[in-house]
Amino acid sequence: MTTFPKATIEGYPRIGANRELKRALESYWAGRIDAETFRTTTRALRIDTYNHLRDLGLTEDYAIPADVAYYDQVLETGLTVGLIAGGTDLDEEFALARGNDTRVPLEMTKWFDTNYHYLVPEVEAGQAITPAPERVLRLVAEAREAGHNVRPALVGPVTLLALSKPVEWSLLDSLVDAYATVFAALKEAGVEWVQVAEPALVADLSTPDADLAKYTEQAWSRLLGAANRPKVYVTTPYGSARKGLDALAAVAPDAVHVDLSPWTLDADADYPARVAAAFEGKETTLVAGLIDGRNVWAANLRDKVEVLNKIGATSVSTSTSLQHVPHTLNAEKNIPVEVAPWLSFADEKIEEIKALVAGESEAPEAFGRSDRAARTRAESTRIHNAAVVERVDALPAGQVQRQPEFAERQEAQKALGLPLLPTTTIGSFPQTNEIRKARADHRAGELTDEQYSEALKQEVKNVIELQERLGLDVLVHGEPERNDMVQYFAELLDGFVVTENGWVQSYGSRCTRPPIVVGDVSRPEAMTTEWSAYAQSLSDKPVKGMLTGPVTILAWSFKRDDVPLSVSADQIGVALADEVADLEKAGIKVIQIDEPALRELLPLRAEDRPSYLDWAVRAFRLVSLQAEPTTQIHTHLCYSEFGQIIDAVAGLDADVTSIEAARSKMELLEDIDETFHSEIGPGVWDIHSPRVPSKEEMVELIKAALVNVPADRLWVNPDCGLKTRGYAEVEPSLVNMVAARDEVVAGL
Repeated sequence: MTTFPKATIEGYPRIGANRELKRALESYWAGRIDAETFRTTTRALRIDTYNHLRDLGLTEDYAIPADVAYYDQVLETGLTVGLIAGGTDLDEEFALARGNDTRVPLEMTKWFDTNYHYLVPEVEAGQAITPAPERVLRLVAEAREAGHNVRPALVGPVTLLALSKPVEWSLLDSLVDAYATVFAALKEAGVEWVQVAEPALVADLSTPDADLAKYTEQAWSRLLGAANRPKVYVTTPYGSARKGLDALAAVAPDAVHVDLSPWTLDADADYPARVAAAFEGKETTLVAGLIDGRNVWAANLRDKVEVLNKIGATSVSTSTSLQHVPHTLNAEKNIPVEVAPWLSFADEKIEEIKALVAGESEAPEAFGRSDRAARTRAESTRIHNAAVVERVDALPAGQVQRQPEFAERQEAQKALGLPLLPTTTIGSFPQTNEIRKARADHRAGELTDEQYSEALKQEVKNVIELQERLGLDVLVHGEPERNDMVQYFAELLDGFVVTENGWVQSYGSRCTRPPIVVGDVSRPEAMTTEWSAYAQSLSDKPVKGMLTGPVTILAWSFKRDDVPLSVSADQIGVALADEVADLEKAGIKVIQIDEPALRELLPLRAEDRPSYLDWAVRAFRLVSLQAEPTTQIHTHLCYSEFGQIIDAVAGLDADVTSIEAARSKMELLEDIDETFHSEIGPGVWDIHSPRVPSKEEMVELIKAALVNVPADRLWVNPDCGLKTRGYAEVEPSLVNMVAARDEVVAGL
């Protein structure tokens, strides 16, 4: 039997170095390729990935995880173990993920505190659970045919149920039976190691920590007690386990992974000692997740050796899957030469793992690079801006408050002349092929600045005219000039570095290029006023100025690890406050400060959440602190599990709050209480699905919203921005949305 590999990773970016999976998915969905071609294409991508990882040095048997998913690993595991019905049918899988003309997709939300989204399994007590082990057996067979003994990767039974809707623990025994069936099939296929992730053990979820630990012992004592199984590697990414750590020690899997990233150790400095104590005398192989799978800073190898020695592990891995970071620095040509040595993407992190396993005597060059990176970064003038630090230090301490308060502002904002149940969109409109081509041509020097600007203005004009024709009340300019709602600002703010090819999967075929916060942040000049002012000149209706909020800019970037997040948030907040002032001077009366990621950065442990929400709310308030009372400040939140953060959302003190609600059928509005004074726009159209919702569907959602929100505080809008949709879906959906509003208003 193979021992656990000394050098491994928890997962690798699935999307492909050139976004091959994205292109295959979108080609299949568009009908340009058939199922066989899709499967052949994605199989080639997987084999190329295994070959690449072997070439990087993951040469031991089972060092390479087969963390494969076409859309999402929770959906993949749910289908494999049968908690989600669907078997191996490809179209059924994508119907669950994306919906179709006759059905809505599964609800989607954020995976722990990352910018990755997972699909929420919908379960019920007593349901049948029929596993489909052939899904994973196929992966094993194709890898073996190509010369690789890969480690199949699944989400664990405790985590799968803890993240389901509703959380139905009565299913645990039958679900464990299904996992046992999958394990037995893998054993019979000759697989010696399987990887099972239980990140639920590092978070405070709706199920208390003590109960999660109890269910862990219940599930894993049975699974590990089975005779017909491979060796099991249980992983605990994204933070530190508490009672769950003791539960794992009690059942003693063959190998256990612990997250020892800077993120985790900053929150729980004693974790290495607790891990060592829990597994002392156990035959379990401890795997040290020392290399940060979520951020891009080069590891200080000497610090990592100290932690490694504390737990006495012989195997080294990443703290999480590397799906959260770009593929390789080798794809970047324009990162400043001073900054590049400070960074480590997926491939470079594997080099760091190999160096830690080998030790300094066998890897002196790697340790030398690590030492130089730590020294030059600490000494760099690029990082430190005295003027920025001085300005932020001069701000009042603690919470800040816009004046006058909401009731007086709401009265002043009646001058906007908006109707009952006003309609708007969240900000972006479809990025057409023409706009994408114009951006690429401009970048390549084939369009002059003037020609590019003219193309963008024409698109803005088209978007304004469309909204006027459809009868929307508060318009947007559509954001054709923006490649991404965060990257756009990062390119214009000092203190950021952006990548050319640093793509990271968000969900399905959706990818982002997170910028990197390298130092103190400031705004050299206005960023948005030109486009907002031009759009407003085309209409008598109010046009929203569109800003991405400080928390979201920070959440969807790779963060500094040398200062608290609150420091960067305050700096970004002050920079955006200057932009608000410029928008007001340009005649903009409605300004949206998007904070879709407010929930995303919420610490996984409950005791750490109040301090986070305090500085997150403060940073948002800094942006609008000096706004005129007649300026209507909007904000927008995504997948926010509203109830968990409702006090903080209310604390943002926005005049209007829009929030994704269509997939959850307005359930989140049940959390609204007297503390929530903002007007609110719960989404009535799920823009993450290609389907066009009917007027009748939207009428029902608006009526459902009115159960919890009075009509004089309710807005009607889509769930999110329309950038990823096409006009063929957008126009009829907006027609239906306005018609639904009109019908509901007529009945009031």
